[in-house]
Amino acid sequence: MAPKLQWPIVTELTTASASRGAATGSRGVAPAVPRGSAPADVAHPQTIKSFVRRAGRTTAAQARAFEDLGPRFVVPYAPIAPIAPIAPAAPAAPAAGAWFGRNAPLVLEIGFGMGEATAHIARVRPQDDFLCCEVHRPGVGALLKRIAEHGLSNIRILEHDAVEVIDHMLPESCLAGVHIFFPDPWHKSRHHKRRLIQPPLVARLAARLQAGGYLHCATDWQPYAEQMLQVLGAEPLLRNTAPGFAPKPGYRPLTKFENRGLRLGHGVRDLVFERRH
Repeated sequence: MAPKLQWPIVTELTTASASRGAATGSRGVAPAVPRGSAPADVAHPQTIKSFVRRAGRTTAAQARAFEDLGPRFVVPYAPIAPIAPIAPAAPAAPAAGAWFGRNAPLVLEIGFGMGEATAHIARVRPQDDFLCCEVHRPGVGALLKRIAEHGLSNIRILEHDAVEVIDHMLPESCLAGVHIFFPDPWHKSRHHKRRLIQPPLVARLAARLQAGGYLHCATDWQPYAEQMLQVLGAEPLLRNTAPGFAPKPGYRPLTKFENRGLRLGHGVRDLVFERRH
């Protein structure tokens, strides 16, 4: 029997079998396929995910935040029916108005950790709405606590894989911005294929940005920063707002994580790209 073809790993995590090395390797070269799609002869491609589940203990305070605030601020994953791309000037995804009770510029955040930067940005940008994807339950609970502490109303949380959210809940040209701060760098060379910032995901995100919308990434790992710069620069729908790495935008705070990295000598790099008109 011929060996089963595998869909190449292009984001941070695939199914367990793929993460053990079932993607292309010394046995052969994967067939060329369009960006973000599976080969035609692969009936059931490996599921692509944008995260790694990590163990963590939910504190009593975080559990209370889930109970008290979850019904309002955690929105369910609910795929929408396929629709035509909306007009570039449209402010948000169709459901966003119901989630937030208003129509405002919508920013997607992928992987907010413990929510420190997310809460700060939402506080200094009250005119914008933030749809935040995270599967780490203690982090979700921590952000819910911050929402209560700061009286924030412009954050909604999706406790679900961001790739599926992008594919099935966000139509084209619906986002004013995207934030991806300090994704897992996967330091070892053999794990680079698991990194989140890869051409298929960037193409998905670029298509969902409005004209003039931005994609802001940050990392404290120089080799990953260089790969991000290369991948983002190769996306035809995007243009770099700086000659190379961008100055840190004023809305992004220095978090405890970032300060720890700076103490260790890890320089932080910001990349800000815009959707072409």
